[in-house]
Parts: sequence; structure tokens; C-alpha cells
Amino acid sequence: MTSFQPAKEPGVLPKLHDPELLIFIRHGQTDWNAEGRMQGQRDIPLNQVGEGQAVGNGERLKAFLDAQNIDPAELEFVSSPLGRTRATMELMRHAMGLEKASYRLEDQLKEITFGDWEGFTLEDLADEEQDRILQRRADKWGFVPPNGESYKMLAERIGTWLKTVNRPSVIVSHGGVYRVMRGLLEGLDTVSVPRLDVPQDKVFVWRGSRFLEV
Repeated sequence: MTSFQPAKEPGVLPKLHDPELLIFIRHGQTDWNAEGRMQGQRDIPLNQVGEGQAVGNGERLKAFLDAQNIDPAELEFVSSPLGRTRATMELMRHAMGLEKASYRLEDQLKEITFGDWEGFTLEDLADEEQDRILQRRADKWGFVPPNGESYKMLAERIGTWLKTVNRPSVIVSHGGVYRVMRGLLEGLDTVSVPRLDVPQDKVFVWRGSRFLEV
């Protein structure tokens, strides 16, 4: 018999930070992104589309900083340590005319892990994992995949890191990280956060209390 949990009432995340300037870029596309596979912390490289997105985001970011009279040397550049984020950072910085390797890695910025589900699509899992898929649909915020991590757990990890950010920064990380980071910066509800759209060809900017896409 299929067990079904009703959707939980949404909670609201506390606003943890009001940054002077925080810029977020998601890594470019991988083949697993294109195939709808749960990628998590598996180290899947950028594909050709993703490399182009990374270069385009570098051009967008340079144009934004130029228009705002912001010197990139005043910013801290920080990346998740996974290969697709490092490649995105280096392609982006090269497109900006900056030294490719002048950034630091932050382990806390790794993607949410899907545990045993990594490498699969939901369609792949539909027969054997029907109960868990229904539980995930009912409570995407709190659901923990087998040997994986929930969005709630990810928010605790990112929230701990976010409190340490004390200078204008450019972050290259992952879709799940963006979702919980935006939730924590803007005090969003926990039902909406896991469903936020995260294009791979956009630059996301928080400046004071304002949010914009570039």
C-alpha cells in the first residue's frame, strides 16, 4: 500500500543576512542537467552549452560591475570545490579579463546530496521508490533521500556559512544552494524555496535589501 503524507504547513525562514553586495552564479549546464538526472555531489563536467553559459555570465558580470563602477579587485570570489563550479568560475573570470585561478574554494558551498539517488531521474526510480517519491512531493523541504540530505539540512549548512560572509562576494555554486541562500536572504517560506527556478545563464545580485537578475 502506498503511504502518502499530506503537505506540511509552510514555515518561514529567518533572514540571516543583509549583504552589502552578494553575487551568485550557478554552474553551467552538464549532460546530467540536460537529462534531468539528480546530480548532487557527483563530479559531472560542464558540457559545451555549460561552457558557453559560463563565458556569457562572465560577460554579464563584467558589464554589471562596469556600470556600477565596482572594481572586481574589491570582491572576494568563492567557488564550490566541485569540478563544474570551478570550471564555471575560471571560464567566467577569463571572460572578465581576470586571472583564472584567483579565487578560493569553500566546501560548505557543495550541492545538496541526493545520496543513493544520484545519477537517476525520478522516472528511473518510479517503480521501486514510489512511496519515497510521493513523500518528497508532499514535503520537498524536509524529505531526505536514502543516504542523502534534505533542503532543511542544506539550509543549516548554508546558513552557518552565510553568517561568515563579511565582504562583497561573488559565489559560484549550485541550484540547491541558490534556493536555500535566497530563502535565507529574503525570508521566504519553506514550500516555495525548493521550487525556485535557477537559470544557468543569469547573474543573481543582492545589494542591500534589493534583489535583481542580470
